Amino acid sequence: MAGDIDSEVVQLGTYKVEKGKSSISGLSSGAFMTVQMHLAHSSSFCGAGVIAGGPYRCAESFRSASAVAEDAYELNALHLCMNPLVPRTAPNAERLAQLAHQTALDGRIDPIANLAGDRVYIFTGSEDSVVFSTVVERTREFYHLLGVKADDIFYDDSVPAGHSIITDNAEDSPLSTNQPPYINNGSFIQSHNILRHIYGNLLAPSQRLSGRLLRFDQTEFFGNEARASMSKYGYAYVPQAVADGAAARVHIALHGCKQGYNYIDFTFGQSDLASQPPYGNRYITTTGYNSIGDSNNIIVLYPQAEGTDDSLTQNPDGCWDWWGYSSADAERPDYYSRDAIQIRAIHGMLSRLGG
Repeated sequence: MAGDIDSEVVQLGTYKVEKGKSSISGLSSGAFMTVQMHLAHSSSFCGAGVIAGGPYRCAESFRSASAVAEDAYELNALHLCMNPLVPRTAPNAERLAQLAHQTALDGRIDPIANLAGDRVYIFTGSEDSVVFSTVVERTREFYHLLGVKADDIFYDDSVPAGHSIITDNAEDSPLSTNQPPYINNGSFIQSHNILRHIYGNLLAPSQRLSGRLLRFDQTEFFGNEARASMSKYGYAYVPQAVADGAAARVHIALHGCKQGYNYIDFTFGQSDLASQPPYGNRYITTTGYNSIGDSNNIIVLYPQAEGTDDSLTQNPDGCWDWWGYSSADAERPDYYSRDAIQIRAIHGMLSRLGG
């Protein structure tokens, strides 16, 4: 059936993609990575969707949290950037905005001025017990401080949702759930709302997909380096009209922790295949991106992170790196910059597609 994942492994192709019209969204660690990607390569993007994610370089809020940099960033990530004890200990958006400006001046990310005119969707469920709404509200403040106009920011904290991307699938978890697979039924399709906010008027989603959901070898984009903590395969939905040569845009959809296609549990640092959860490719196939992409000539790119838990990379839950685990030098991390191994890989995929 059209839209099923092809059994073959292909090389990611190039299409007639409009430059500067790409967009990106993500949930949780994918949302933190969305903000990092948006700033690192703002010349490539016209908008972003942030579901339960905090502001740029949030994990570096307080370097003095520990004598060891790696420990300090992890402590910040686990507490200040996810569930601060009281609202006043949530991330300082003004300080992080200043840090973003300095990072741009240092030439490590694109100019901040590129963000002007971008459309940003920001969402936090009022029942989210994983990343508190006080953190996500700082993301709205952060973007405003960087020059994104209030009218271009859609912010919603009114839905009693748990930590999840929301669908209208009856088989998904109840709306207020805060546990894997982090896909909850709220009687609306959140991915459609994100793309409509970014791009304006879009055609109705396709009832039947026309294109192909491709599996490609993404190791060519990160050199198969273990510290990348990325899976062997990535996925891309390509509408048939785009494959036939129509002009297109690209949307990058970043899953959250424990949502990659090959997520497994780790027990004492070892892959526990016997308890592998049946989440599979649900983020790729059931979150609604493909149907609205199909009718609007939008390629949907699904890069994949995977869990690793060893002396080199401690990322057992398969999260995208927003606190520095993939950096070669913990004292001088690069996870937030154009030099970051994951950001380079994802942007390489976007460039290959033509965006």
